[in-house]
Formats: sequence, structure tokens, C-alpha cells
Amino acid sequence: MESFKGILYPARLPSFHRLPAPPSVAELVQWFWLPEWDIEPGRTSRQHLIAYPGSNLVVQRGGVVFSGPTTRAAHRDLTGRGWAVGALLRPAAVPLFTDCPSSLRDTEVAVAAEGLHLSASEVMDTHDGDTRRERAVDAFAGWLACFAGPAVSEEALLANRLMDVIGSDPSVVRVEDAASALAVSQRTLQRVARKYIGLSPAALIRRRRLQDAAERTRLDASADLAAIAAELGYADHAHLTNDFQKYLGFTPSTYRRMVAGDPVIEPVEIRRAR
Repeated sequence: MESFKGILYPARLPSFHRLPAPPSVAELVQWFWLPEWDIEPGRTSRQHLIAYPGSNLVVQRGGVVFSGPTTRAAHRDLTGRGWAVGALLRPAAVPLFTDCPSSLRDTEVAVAAEGLHLSASEVMDTHDGDTRRERAVDAFAGWLACFAGPAVSEEALLANRLMDVIGSDPSVVRVEDAASALAVSQRTLQRVARKYIGLSPAALIRRRRLQDAAERTRLDASADLAAIAAELGYADHAHLTNDFQKYLGFTPSTYRRMVAGDPVIEPVEIRRAR
């Protein structure tokens, strides 16, 4: 899976892989993601993200954490040598870890999952080539399948479909569009999103459009920004710029120059650790 959608500066990534979810957890995990890094002593690599509007379960050397849905752009600072094995959870998996995902927005909490941590660590700390990533995913999926049990409710499956429709259909630009596509009421969508995702349907649509806009802006330096705004359902270029400024902290044109490596405005990727 080679897409870097949601990652603002892919060229700055350490080794990074996305692997598909095995069939045993296909209703629980969108995909698995595995970064590995080796940063020289005294340096820090900052990775900027517009995260997918879901929750993640992440195994790292220090333990296992549940990361709730994000409401803004974020960054992670990488130091030393390390790795992570993360699962972008589908909405159906979220109630396994919290009854109120909205209370964990922009928050990480530790998860007592010693077996998962041990099995993933044993695999990732070996040096047997690329097969360790696939084996780490298999170990993670096996643990999650046992933890979740066999039943996924119809309501949970509806939450999955809600995320799928909004995430993949660019014609869905309003909540009523999603309700029509799923043949349910807007009130039902609001309730399901609150229970299984922790963000409103409108916020999910906004995140998809912002991710798409950032990707288009990054990949096609010649694309007209007003045309990108129109393609993605923004009322005009100004509305796209406002979304960028509000959630990312800079305009689309500034972002394009940062990606191109403008030495005047580009944020430092590798810096001295303080």
C-alpha cells in the first residue's frame, strides 16, 4: 500500500510501510502501518500528519497505546532507533477500547496488552529482513481477533460503511449525501458517528477533503488551486485556503512551497534535540 495520503511531507519519512488487514480482522482494521527509524544521536526528525479521522492501536517499545481521533494537524518527533506497529482501527473496533471515543480526541491512553506487546516486540526486534513486518501484522491481527471475539453488530457494520462512503466517495460533500448513500437518516448517522468514531459526519467529510486537497497540492505543482477547490466541493478558493489555515496553520500556496523545499519557509526536518 503506497499511498502517503495524510502525510504532509512523505520525503521526510523514515522507512514506512502500510500493509492490508488480514481477513480475520478486516471489519476491525483499515490497515496496519509500520515506521522504522534510526536517527543519529542528538538529532530529532519531526513528522507532520493530517491523520485519518479514526482511532489507532499502536505497539511501540514502551508499550501499547490507544490513540483517539484527531481534530487538527499533528506531529511526532522521532529520536534514536525505534519502530512502531500501528492499526488504523475501523469504527467497529473502537468500542473494544472505549465507550466514548469523543472523550479521547487528540489523546493517547495506555492499553494493558502485554501479550500483544511481547509478540510484536519479539518480531520487530529481530533482523531477518522484510518478513518481520508481515509477521508482526499477523501477530497483531491474531491478538485482536481473539480479543474482539466473533460478533460484529449490524450497527457497527453501518459505522464502517459510513467511514467507507465518506472516505472514498468525493461526491459526498454534505451529511445528507452520506445519509442518502447509506439509506438512513442523518440523525442515525450522527448517533453512529458519535458512538463509534468520536467525530461528526461533517468533520469526517472535512478531513477527507483536506487530505485530498493537500495531496493534490503536493503531487501536482502546476495544478490551479482554485480548480482543486472546485473539484473537491469547496465553494471557492478562499474556502479551501481557510480550511488549510484553520487546521494546518498555513495556506495551500505556502504548503506547496514548503514541499518544494523553499529554504526561506521550509520547517526544519532534522534538528538538534534540546
